[in-house]
Amino acid sequence: MKKSVVTLAVTAAVLGMSSQASAAGFQLAEYSATGMGRAFAGEAAMADNASAQARNPAMLTYLEGRQLSAGGIYIQPNVDVLGDVAISSPLIGEDPIVVNADAKDFAGSAFVPNFYYSSQINDQWTWGVALNSNYGLATELEPTHAAAIFGNETGITTVEFNPNIAYKVNEQFSVGAGIRVVYGEGHVGATMPGWIDGIKQLVPDLAPMLPEAGASLKYMEGDDIAFGWQIGTSWQINQNHRLGFAYHSGVELELDGHASGLLYTGSDSVQVEGYLPIELPAFAELASHHQLTDNWAMHASVNWTQWSVFKELVAYFPGETKPIGDIDSDLVKEENFKDNWRFALGTTYQLNDQWLIRGGMALDKGAAQDEYRSTTIPDSDRLWFSTGLGYQASKNLTVDFSVTYIKGIGDAPINETQDLLGLAEVSFSGDVNADVWLAGAQLNYKF
Repeated sequence: MKKSVVTLAVTAAVLGMSSQASAAGFQLAEYSATGMGRAFAGEAAMADNASAQARNPAMLTYLEGRQLSAGGIYIQPNVDVLGDVAISSPLIGEDPIVVNADAKDFAGSAFVPNFYYSSQINDQWTWGVALNSNYGLATELEPTHAAAIFGNETGITTVEFNPNIAYKVNEQFSVGAGIRVVYGEGHVGATMPGWIDGIKQLVPDLAPMLPEAGASLKYMEGDDIAFGWQIGTSWQINQNHRLGFAYHSGVELELDGHASGLLYTGSDSVQVEGYLPIELPAFAELASHHQLTDNWAMHASVNWTQWSVFKELVAYFPGETKPIGDIDSDLVKEENFKDNWRFALGTTYQLNDQWLIRGGMALDKGAAQDEYRSTTIPDSDRLWFSTGLGYQASKNLTVDFSVTYIKGIGDAPINETQDLLGLAEVSFSGDVNADVWLAGAQLNYKF
């Protein structure tokens, strides 16, 4: 139940651990197929094409003329949450009723598109625009699934638009800045599991007080537009070595919409106004690029995300019509995330005039703590293995292809408890097993 509004914000978990996105928490790292080929290593110090501005706006100064980059990445998660639900109440006896609650492959696939454009004004100034998505989620259980009381459906779509400007100070240093305009919409719901029918048969006197199997307990949807900013800089140490640093501010969304369901309004046909504040965390990257030979280069990145700002989800109801109980707010979920670190190492090799090979590995530390991990955001540590190809189709046109496999590592236990109308305590205990396949393509053109 109190998962209701939970991921309107979404949670991105799209990828990876059920909502575990390819990055920690509910981030999407897939900003371009070019960078994915090296596991996004060295991104804040790389300027392959116009997509470079998504990670560090200062890299625009390395792009000549006018350039366009567009593509997309297909995400195929395989997420299993294996566990049991226990229903405890003095009304049904001393021993709890235990029901299997395995949920297999319930994170939906997704396609994440992107578009970038850059234009050199003169030898010092370059501007650009970026359009991509940094968050997304799609998970769904049957309405009568044993764990549906903890959340049976979650969906989120975000679109981010960035106008950027960069200035080349001298041959060694460049700086850049941009505005983040983020639109987000999402929905989340929880329903009554099928085991409620067994409870009704066991305690007939309670049957009139209990919801029907599959009935909507809580549902909420909403959307919002919010703003942030980003800055970056680069240092060209010499012809073959470069460092880059970028910082992206946090963005505060208030997903404004409506709530319904038996526990909010007594019906899924009656709605009440509500909104859910969610702070998308600030993140930063320190990266390096090293041209070791004419054909071979190495890249590295250390990324930090301020996930510690994501402590709890609280829904607010400001309208004159209040939910059942005349409440003004509802604590949906305590998250208590911790700051996340990601470490990536990649390489690029120019095979000949037409073909370029990329590869990379990354360790992405999870943001969720074991005692707070949930079925909605079952985040954990993961390893990335990436490879990619670049093809010079013509003087002005290149095409990049990449494939990534992400594997969750380490233990990822989930232990959650919900109250059932004050009559019983419902607990879930289990573990997450997940892996993700990513495949992408990027088209880059110089005018």
